[in-house]
Amino acid sequence: MGHHLLPGNPPVALTLRRSARARRISLRVSALDGRVTLTMPNGVPDREALDFARQKEAWLRKHLASRAEDVQITHGAMVPFEGIERQIVPGSGRMIRLTATSLEVPGTPENVAPRLGAWLKQQARNRLVVASDDYAAQIGRRYNKITLRDTRSRWGSCSETGALMYSWRLLLAPPEVLDYVAAHEVAHLVEMNHSPAFWAVVERLMPDYKTPRKWLRQNGSGLHRYRFRN
Repeated sequence: MGHHLLPGNPPVALTLRRSARARRISLRVSALDGRVTLTMPNGVPDREALDFARQKEAWLRKHLASRAEDVQITHGAMVPFEGIERQIVPGSGRMIRLTATSLEVPGTPENVAPRLGAWLKQQARNRLVVASDDYAAQIGRRYNKITLRDTRSRWGSCSETGALMYSWRLLLAPPEVLDYVAAHEVAHLVEMNHSPAFWAVVERLMPDYKTPRKWLRQNGSGLHRYRFRN
């Protein structure tokens, strides 16, 4: 893996990657962080791949320009909580306070991101435990434990031992989206696959699961725009 700058205003950082499975040169812009990856088959010279990137420069810059910018979490920034945009404002006292339009976060500006991040994770855990408990009770199953992470490749998982894992960023999405992911993972306690039988369990737990599932597919990557660390 190597790195290269595509000249211009501004220059575009490219990550060059070789792949034995690649059949052609490809250019990809990550929806999560805007990283540009240039993938090439083994045996293709770097210069050929870079020529390809130059030919696609107009498309590449248009794609980067259309991508929503990251949001650094600090006083004044907007962040969704359960799908509703709230402004982060200075708070008084020692506790973070949620209102209809704001998140009041006490402390210095440099402490806002880690403090709010920790609070959001706890709120996410509370909601995911309630949802998981409810769905598990409905199907007469028990899970082993719940772990929260900041995953980029998946919103949740269920292991063979019944351990559930969720992305805490689900709290930023509308409540029914968090509920859908909980129903999805709890359904794996019955069916460790994505067979029709599995989806029948999901539908039993959440009859309208297709709507939040569609929301997550269309909007989920945007939940990673909010930066709680530099």
